[in-house]
Amino acid sequence: MSFFEKLKQGLQGVRKRWSAGLTGIFTGSSLDDEFWERFEEVLISGDVGVTLSLRLIEDLKQEARARNVKTPEELFRYFEKILVDRLSSVPLMGQPVAVDKESLTIVLLVGVNGSGKTTTAGKLASQWTKAGLRVVFAAADTFRAAAIDQLKVWGERSGVRVIAQHQGSDAAAVAFDALSAAKSSRANVLLVDTAGRLHSKHNLMEELGKIRRVLEKERGDSSLETLLVLDAVMGQNGLAQAETFNKILPLSGVVLSKYDNTAKGGILLAISESLKIPVRYVGLGEGENDLRSFDIKEFVRALLEDENNAG
Repeated sequence: MSFFEKLKQGLQGVRKRWSAGLTGIFTGSSLDDEFWERFEEVLISGDVGVTLSLRLIEDLKQEARARNVKTPEELFRYFEKILVDRLSSVPLMGQPVAVDKESLTIVLLVGVNGSGKTTTAGKLASQWTKAGLRVVFAAADTFRAAAIDQLKVWGERSGVRVIAQHQGSDAAAVAFDALSAAKSSRANVLLVDTAGRLHSKHNLMEELGKIRRVLEKERGDSSLETLLVLDAVMGQNGLAQAETFNKILPLSGVVLSKYDNTAKGGILLAISESLKIPVRYVGLGEGENDLRSFDIKEFVRALLEDENNAG
């Protein structure tokens, strides 16, 4: 199944509950005040956020004036272009983590409880091992024994070594040991799974900063990526999470998990616009192949395509 077909399938719920209302607006007969009011309401209800909604509306109004557009139907293709252009303006948007077979890449996964970090780690490891890369897991979620066990299951499934200590161990020490093991075994990727934490808990966030500092200090020539795994269902609260995590440790990207379960599609736009953090991957299901690199044009097309005019 192509990326586009997989997106269409995964985004069916989003499109029925949010995108259908969005695209339905563009079937009217005139660009009157009622059209713009309805457009604003649907954008905001879809977690785009007030500020970005107003910017998108202003951009579309400018397009309408500049191109002498008279009907919403004509305007629709310009709306699609504006979305693509805005997403494309964020550096590394849609770019997967670059892994060099001749060196080590460290990928630190962070996020709140239940966001899908361990599952994301497992899916990434599966994809990379199938590509012939050597991967090591760091079980740095030492709060939950279940998290360590879950990572070991993924490790057995993908043939990936798991570096772990007992529950309650120092997470930074686990990361340090795992980095040493990855270097000595000439691994290509070290995937560090961390404990979920509320972004409002200062002490837990500081611990995350400690893990990052240990990796930064010991990484040598290895590259370091920090990816925030964000549950798409969180909506605008996800934006607050991203802002806080980005202050503690600079994020190099977002993995938007469970996107197929959310009723709203705008959070992806809000994060990229407000924080200029690129969405690197999108999760569209539970399978190993359901984590895909984010493709801007195909994503917008899958999100907005009218079922009746699919082609």
